[in-house]
Amino acid sequence: MRKLLSHLFRSTTQAEPLRGVPQVRNRAGGYVSEVDAWTRLTRFLILGSEGGTFYVRASELTIDSAQAVIDCLDTDAERTVRIIAEIAKSGRAPANRPALFALAIAFCEPAAVPHARAAFADVARTGTHLFEFLTAVRAMRGFGRALRGTIADWYLSKSVGQVGYQIVKYRQRSGWTHRDALRLAHPKDESKDSLFAWAVGKEAGDLPLIVRGFVLARDAALVDLPSIIREYGLTHEMVPSESLKDPVVLTALAERMPLGATVRFLGRFGAAGLLEGGSPLRDGILRRLGDADQIQKARLHPMKLLVALRTYASGKGLRGSLSWPVDGLVVDALSDAFHLAFQTVAPTGKRILVALDVSGSMGWSHCAGAESLTCAEGAAALALVTAKVEKNVMVKAFSHSFRDIAISPGQRLDDAMAVADGMNFGATDCALPMEWALENHKSVDAFVILTDNETWFGNTHPCVALRHYRQASGIDARLVVVSMTGDNFSIADPKDPGTLDVVGFDAATPRLISDFIAGRV
Repeated sequence: MRKLLSHLFRSTTQAEPLRGVPQVRNRAGGYVSEVDAWTRLTRFLILGSEGGTFYVRASELTIDSAQAVIDCLDTDAERTVRIIAEIAKSGRAPANRPALFALAIAFCEPAAVPHARAAFADVARTGTHLFEFLTAVRAMRGFGRALRGTIADWYLSKSVGQVGYQIVKYRQRSGWTHRDALRLAHPKDESKDSLFAWAVGKEAGDLPLIVRGFVLARDAALVDLPSIIREYGLTHEMVPSESLKDPVVLTALAERMPLGATVRFLGRFGAAGLLEGGSPLRDGILRRLGDADQIQKARLHPMKLLVALRTYASGKGLRGSLSWPVDGLVVDALSDAFHLAFQTVAPTGKRILVALDVSGSMGWSHCAGAESLTCAEGAAALALVTAKVEKNVMVKAFSHSFRDIAISPGQRLDDAMAVADGMNFGATDCALPMEWALENHKSVDAFVILTDNETWFGNTHPCVALRHYRQASGIDARLVVVSMTGDNFSIADPKDPGTLDVVGFDAATPRLISDFIAGRV
């Protein structure tokens, strides 16, 4: 009888579904809640699927995501396309490719085509976006009248100068060129006909200033390039690639280079000796990286700054043989810029436990499609943002056990990421933060768990552990789950109003988390 009672009333492990609760099995074998199609759509648009997770290949995630897009289109095509366009325009996603992929799917659904056409220019803002879209849509369908008309409208909606800029800056991608796109769409506009003729290799008359500069730069001697760059306003994409090693050419390009491109070029500037102490270029870059207004106006996604910091601090490129000396002040400036990229966050005054998943899967999976960053590193960066804002916060780590982690408010960003990346091993038990707080009599108003949702190891489900903590402590603790990968799982109970499921992180994420914890939303 004792054995029977023990079996009937034992805790449900994470490898089993909770009784009476709709759950699904995740990739690691644990049972969790499944998010709805709209949440799945948002996760895909923001996080993408390029990196995959420790338990699933990126191609499988893309197939799952495509089904979520189709399900949303079937439910409400207009709403689906609106979400795609809003995320593409807002800068919430580190990359635009998922939105372009989703829009390509929308063009395969007749009811969605009018909405997709209306939103096309908002999603495909550059020539590169156009080519990525064409690559995606070619794999799904043919180019009918509506699609050709959409591509033609993309060119016709811009001024002559704007089209010329797009043609010489974004010349080819994914096997497509403007010549291919123009021959496919056949846009007609008397003011642009000469430019279109030039783009497809025909005789052309008068061309925009930027195109004339591009033509000059192609055959110019290296010594003449700086003056051509300044006179015609050329960008680095418009000059011969071999000239991008020359310090004088790089200096000319840097004078009008946008902040986002400047951040990506830090390695090249360093390799050319342009970031040595006291150099005007270095001093200017440090000032710009310390200017919150410039960072906001440049719409620099925090993830891009994180990738730039990781790359620059390594002293070498991800590909090729380019290397450079690392300047500590530049690393500090990138770290500060990362924090400045976030919207202003008001402290909650609450007692917060930030728990980083440092299990093996977090160290393998790429964060938000950034191949140089692991989920663990991205989680550490976001934890550091919270630690800098809140006065009463504990930062801990967990895998199959709960442990301390050396992340503190005054720490440099690359140091915090290195600490998290060095701890990745073991199984995943996302119930541990709540269990640890209960066992150690810690008063916690909010748990913030940064994870890939691949929990499976524990004897208690995370939502049950939260319920036990609330009952035993008398604190109506809130739970925020930040998903670092784009799967369709969550450890949070979707029916619990005291839980918040967040996808990845962008400039608004810390503020959203703060407002939820403080009860402002």
